[in-house]
Amino acid sequence: PPPTELARLNFTYVVLAKRKWVQLGEEGHVEGWDDPRPATLVGARRRGYTPEGFRMFCERIGVAKADSWIDLSVLEDCMREHLNEVAPRRIAVLDPLKLVIENYPAGKEETCEAPNHPQKPELGKRPVPFSRELWIEREDYQEVPAKGYFRRFPGNKVRLRYGFVLECIGYDQATNTVRCKYFEDSKSGTPGADTYKVKGNIHWLSAKHSHAAEVRLYDRLFKAPHPGAGETDFIKDRNPESKKGITAQLEPALGEAKPEERFQFERHGYFVADRADSKPGAPVFNRAVTLRDSWAKK
Repeated sequence: PPPTELARLNFTYVVLAKRKWVQLGEEGHVEGWDDPRPATLVGARRRGYTPEGFRMFCERIGVAKADSWIDLSVLEDCMREHLNEVAPRRIAVLDPLKLVIENYPAGKEETCEAPNHPQKPELGKRPVPFSRELWIEREDYQEVPAKGYFRRFPGNKVRLRYGFVLECIGYDQATNTVRCKYFEDSKSGTPGADTYKVKGNIHWLSAKHSHAAEVRLYDRLFKAPHPGAGETDFIKDRNPESKKGITAQLEPALGEAKPEERFQFERHGYFVADRADSKPGAPVFNRAVTLRDSWAKK
């Protein structure tokens, strides 16, 4: 029988031509063939994409003889779907703000229990240390709350996920800390927890037990669906926010992550320990994909 010709697979927000990728590297826009903003398989692997996610993607789009464009969100959704199944949950505070519980005894420590995977109870739970000083996300505090904001603001009560209910007292500008008091009988998993009805639920880390680590927030390399369309130079369509390096606070269990181990950072997305730059006891994390499609309304 005559050979079957199949259409070229074209992605939005990506350039696949080798000459263009070489130009991106020579001009310093990407880090090389294994740059984690994936247009190459080695780059996709470093980003944290999985073989199972690619297989799911291939099954979803099928094959065709006519050229067509596949939106990059289809591939990203496949990765989310697979990573949601296999990635253990961990806590990371990406933009840390210090919180002090004024009525919690100085020097006291205890543990809270967090599930390794909420849909897989057989994976058990892990201890998360708790102490008087915590890290929370900066976005989880507002001095003057916006309409519909249920997290931390003066006078409001909110639950620390897996922990206690806190009432916010205010913000100390001199020490750059949020001040709170806690309710001793409100710990998650205890009978008293059910007596507290709050709308906000935030994640946190003990400042004494967490550790700082480099985290790279990767996004799409181009801001235009079809880079270089028309008379536009494709270089001008680069997304300036495609890589952002930050120093985050991570829970103790993440300190021993091995290269290419994948996790869901709760409320943030799916992350992988970088296979090139991670060192024993000092992993560097790359964001593989966010929890939701942040480009849907763009």
